[in-house]
Amino acid sequence: MESVRTTVVCSKSFLRQSHLMQHQHIHSGEHPYNCDVCKKSFSGKSNLKRHEHVHNGEYPYHCDVCNKSFSQRATLMQHQHIHNGECPYHCDVCNKSFILKYYLKNHLHIHSGERPYDCDVCKKSFNRKTNLKRHQHVHSGERPFHCYVCGKSFSQKGSLKKHLGTHSRECHLHCDVRRKKSSS
Repeated sequence: MESVRTTVVCSKSFLRQSHLMQHQHIHSGEHPYNCDVCKKSFSGKSNLKRHEHVHNGEYPYHCDVCNKSFSQRATLMQHQHIHNGECPYHCDVCNKSFILKYYLKNHLHIHSGERPYDCDVCKKSFNRKTNLKRHQHVHSGERPFHCYVCGKSFSQKGSLKKHLGTHSRECHLHCDVRRKKSSS
């Protein structure tokens, strides 16, 4: 009979030495398994295999309700909360509920005031990674949001929306002038 191996850090037990070794990567922060495509690294071989679906276009997990496809089973399971209305993640501070653990984690920054995402250029900090990425367009000069009316580009989506309002005002003014001419 094979002996049980236990980690010193968290006291989790494993029957196989290889499973113990792989688990210990979590505690050491070591990520020895690298994706050949994007160079992202993982602590376990199974995590890398799961990730590879993203690049090879495989979406083997399908939602029975809306038929949306996913590369990972865990992502499908999270998605299904949308259909069943289940919000299993609760904020201990304000009791607000979330369908994804990630959403709860982001929400908690509101209560703690934590802003863990820092801009390397100007040191401004953000409570969400997406807000940091959006902000970085300012420094990179990237203007990914384009006006479909005149072609002008913007670094922020909000700036494009504001700009689009100028076209709708122009249209309304133009239409009002036309109406006045046709009624006289």
